[in-house]
Amino acid sequence: MTAVKSHQAGAFLKSPDPRLYAFLVYGSDAGLIAERGQALAAAIAKRDDGEVLRLDDSDLETDSGRLMNELGTIPMFGGRKIVRAATGRRINVQTLKPILEGPPLAGVLIVESPTVKKGDALLTLFEASPRMAAIACFADEARDLDTVVREALAAEKLTIGADARALLVGRLGADRAMTRSEIDKLVLYAHGAQEITAADVEAIVGDASELAIDRILVAVASGEPGKVAFEFSRAASSGENAQGIILATERYFQRLHRVRAALDGGKSFDDAVRSLRPPLHFKLKDAMAAQCRQWTTPRLTAALARITETARAARLAGPLEEAHAERLLLALAMLAKGRG
Repeated sequence: MTAVKSHQAGAFLKSPDPRLYAFLVYGSDAGLIAERGQALAAAIAKRDDGEVLRLDDSDLETDSGRLMNELGTIPMFGGRKIVRAATGRRINVQTLKPILEGPPLAGVLIVESPTVKKGDALLTLFEASPRMAAIACFADEARDLDTVVREALAAEKLTIGADARALLVGRLGADRAMTRSEIDKLVLYAHGAQEITAADVEAIVGDASELAIDRILVAVASGEPGKVAFEFSRAASSGENAQGIILATERYFQRLHRVRAALDGGKSFDDAVRSLRPPLHFKLKDAMAAQCRQWTTPRLTAALARITETARAARLAGPLEEAHAERLLLALAMLAKGRG
């Protein structure tokens, strides 16, 4: 049994156990799941001179046995095949269980899922086997963020003052991909300087674009399709990235799901919100309270699955990614109204 906690993952990924042939990378932080899935695949490929392949539901539509075939095949030029697969309608516990409980695999499987929760059959499958591992990916704590900031700035030969570091860490952490994006913006903004100041952080991290995205997210989760269309059009016209909006939507719905689940478990709304990291902005508190009355946990789970599918499709859509994003947001707004 190998269950890797979120704070243990960094050390684990540096030298994954060669006896393990399947990994589940799961949790509430979709950006961190993708980052760790990529890092794990790279580490194993380097160790085993392997070849990395990505599969999703669409790859199994016309060939349901492809996943098993890939994992049972040795690459033409030797080494080992590493398959990264995202959970979905076809890649699920029913598909994976017979593969993983069968004869040892020639390849290595890395399954990435932002929807698996404690007690799910898929998580139990990975945690129970001595030949598999489950790697948790939850929102960064302050110590994790401090490490991410320090390493990213050191790579750019930049320093940061204590006050600026505290301010920056306080504005990061909900999603690793978003964290990386904000740090990249900050590095670009500080180009030519030697030290990042608190003024730099104030100027670029959590700026007006974040407020524009917040307006979209509130309209989506509140079931206001007309407002969604207006705010999305305005954001797109000002240069907001469709992929970034989809990621922000996923992050918001993960937090909404977490609060709704806590309410189902008997917690008060204030207690449920208080556990969110980073803390929910006070301006969003009333909106989220109303949204928790609109959404049920099963509908939020369905919404998260739909967001994951759209994020994957948008990555492959090129110039059509805005259309994918807008269609998703409108569909979620209708679902909030009970019409999706």
